[in-house]
This record gives sequence, C-alpha cells and structure tokens, in this order.
Amino acid sequence: MNNIDFSPLFRSMIGFDRMTSALENASRSESGGYPPYNIEASGENDYRITMAVAGFSQKDLSLEVRENILTVSGGRPDEEDGARRFLYRGIANRSFERKFQLADYVKVVDARLENGLLHIDLRREIPEAMKPRKIEIRGDSRRCIDGSANEAAA
Repeated sequence: MNNIDFSPLFRSMIGFDRMTSALENASRSESGGYPPYNIEASGENDYRITMAVAGFSQKDLSLEVRENILTVSGGRPDEEDGARRFLYRGIANRSFERKFQLADYVKVVDARLENGLLHIDLRREIPEAMKPRKIEIRGDSRRCIDGSANEAAA
C-alpha cells in the first residue's frame, strides 16, 4: 500500500480537516460490486445515484443519511426453498449495504424505485452566507463595521 503525503496541500488549504479521514475511509471502502451502481452529475449542483436492485421491493430497501454518510441497504427474508429445486441459481438473494460520503450541503431530494433501479437524486444547496460575494477594497482610513463606509463616517 502506498502512503501519500498531503502536507503540501495543507499549506494552502484551510478548513479541510476531515479530508484525511475521508481519504482513509475511501481506501478502506468495501470491496465487491453488489449491487452495481452509477453516479452521474445532472447539473452543476444536481447528482443522481442509480443502483440495480432487481428483485427488491420498496419495503426491502432502506436509505439513511447520518453525518454526511448516505447508507443504502437492502434485505429480503430468506425464502423457503424446500419445495423448489434450482438447477442453476444466478439471481442474487443477499442483503447489502452501500455507503456514500456526501459533501457538505448535499441533500437527498428524492428516491424512487423504477423497473428494478433505485434512483436517488441529490442536490448541493449552498446557503447564501457561504456563496461567493464581492468584498469592496477601500483606500481611506475610515472603518467599516456591520455596514457601509458611509454609515461609519456619519
């Protein structure tokens, strides 16, 4: 396993304290590909996760968001196979749990099950206070506190 030194990045990045833990979690992510899924960007702030969950009904699936981690799990009760004799069993009948790390301000806005596909729509909703804003640069010595320079001069 390779160790990566991120210290040069931390010299110019402020407020990314959780980045190292997120990278560690990503390196320890679960192996295996069940169930298969896609992640797509459908706009600047809109995303969709599509999971192939054929054979699962709505009551068999569960979605939960806790501390910016979206957990999708599915489980079906074991079927009584005593009366059935399979010559080949290729359809998976197993439980699963898949976790996705969500960035700050990413919210689940919709989830629906269609034709064996679970679609989870997400949107990044940045609060007004966090959006970029223009800061005026003044050349005089007047102070500006909670208002404009004109109010401070009055």
